[in-house]
Amino acid sequence: MEARHLRYALALAEHAHFGRAAGALGIAQPPLSKQIADLEREVGARLFDRTRRGVFPTPAGAAFLLRARRALDEITAASVDAARAARGETGRLRLGFIASALLEPLPDVIGRFGRERPDVRLELHEMATNRSTAALVAGELDVAIGLGRPRGVGAEQLVSVPIGHDHLVAVVSSTHPYAGQSSVDVDQLRRQPLIVAPGEDEPAVLTSLRTLLGKDSPALSGATVARDIHTIIGLAACGVGVGLGPSRMLTAPRRGTWFCEVTPRTPLPDLILSFQAHDRSPALNAFLDVIRQNCPEVGAALNHRIGASDHDEDDDGAPIPA
Repeated sequence: MEARHLRYALALAEHAHFGRAAGALGIAQPPLSKQIADLEREVGARLFDRTRRGVFPTPAGAAFLLRARRALDEITAASVDAARAARGETGRLRLGFIASALLEPLPDVIGRFGRERPDVRLELHEMATNRSTAALVAGELDVAIGLGRPRGVGAEQLVSVPIGHDHLVAVVSSTHPYAGQSSVDVDQLRRQPLIVAPGEDEPAVLTSLRTLLGKDSPALSGATVARDIHTIIGLAACGVGVGLGPSRMLTAPRRGTWFCEVTPRTPLPDLILSFQAHDRSPALNAFLDVIRQNCPEVGAALNHRIGASDHDEDDDGAPIPA
C-alpha cells in the first residue's frame, strides 16, 4: 500500500464518481478503478459501494478513510518537518562556553540565533576550555568556545577559528593602593597576592601569565584560584588581591572595583570557536551563519576552514583544518 492509494480513495470518496475523481487526480478512469480494486483486495474488504447514484464508502471504507486522511496528514507534516530540519529550523545544538564569552560576543549571537531559529533547542553549558574540548571530541557538544586552540587527543578532528582577541588587565578593590592608577607593571604584580584562573582548566592563560611573571613566580604559585571572571572580579572587590583576567572584563564593571591596564601589554589566547570537522548538521550550520553575521571578520576564516580538505598547523603549532 502506497500513499497514492490513500489519495485515490480519498478523492473517490470526495467526488463519489470514478470519472470525476480521476479528472481531479489527473489520471484516466480505468487505472483509478483498477487501483481501488487492488486496494480493496489488499485490505480484504469492500471499501466502496458502486451504485447508479454514485460511489459511496462502505462502513469499512469510512473507517479506512478516517485513518487514511490522518496518515496523509502525517506524511505531509513529515515532509514539512524534514524540510525545516534540513534548513536548520529545528533540531538541537549543544554549546559549551567559558564564562567570559558571555560578556562578548555570546549575548548578541545567542539572542539572534534564538530569534531566527526559535524551534532549535539550544543547550548551553558553561565549562572551562579543557572540559569543553574533551566534550566536543567525545561528541557531547556540537560547538565549543574557549581560550586558545584546542589541544590534546582528538584536537586534529576539530575546525577552530578565532572570534575574539584579548589582553591582560588587572582588577582591584576601590580601596586598594592601585585604585586610581591607569596601569600596573610586572614588578607591582609580583609584590601582590593575585587572583587567577585555574591552570588545569585554562592552560593557555597560565602559559601567558608564566611568560609575564616568570615560570616559578611565588606570586603566581601562591595565587588564589577563581573558576571564572565573575569570581575573579568578586574576590578582587572583597580585597583578596589583584585579579588578573581578559580585557573583556572591562565590559562588566562592578561597584567597588577598579581596572588597570597591565604593562607591558600582554596578549592573551584568542577566544576560539571549535566544532567537529565532519559535522555538517543543519543546526550547526545555522549557528555558524549567525556567527558570520555578527562577527564578519570571522566569516572568511570560517569559510576557508570548512571548505578545506587538508590539515596543516596554525602559527602556534596546533593542528587545525586549514
